Amino acid sequence: MNCDLIMTILGPDRQGLVNQLAETVADHSGNWLESRMARLAGQFAGIARIQCPEDKVDALIETLNQAGINIQVAREASSDSPTPRLVRIDVMGNDRPGIVRDLTTAIAKAGGNVEEFSTGLESAPMSGHPMFRASGRVAIGADESLEKLRQTIEGLGEDLTVDFQG
Repeated sequence: MNCDLIMTILGPDRQGLVNQLAETVADHSGNWLESRMARLAGQFAGIARIQCPEDKVDALIETLNQAGINIQVAREASSDSPTPRLVRIDVMGNDRPGIVRDLTTAIAKAGGNVEEFSTGLESAPMSGHPMFRASGRVAIGADESLEKLRQTIEGLGEDLTVDFQG
């Protein structure tokens, strides 16, 4: 029987780190199903979903913990809830303190759940002024309105533009 594991990985970035993790997973008959990784301020940060035979999970976790980086592992909980509708969201506007909090609050108030989220600053084309950009996927229930989500986000300020796909 297989077990799904969700891992968070954090530590000093170095060449070959992802390969070392992938080799360790493969050495324990694991299958690397999906992941998100980034280098942030010299640190490697990642999340991964790994499937591994139940009888090899403890050995895999022990070996990963000896890799010299901080790894947290949780077993994936199965869910019988209905699959929500996923929409791709892109938001752009002037940067300001609290914008991520405001945006995620608006998503939650409109009945959405952040499934995947990436934020950053970009230079405005003409002025070079820092512009906030967020993109990702938001799950909304079958009873929830995409228009309500748009209006709630756009209600945060006139400078925000919102684009949905899906």
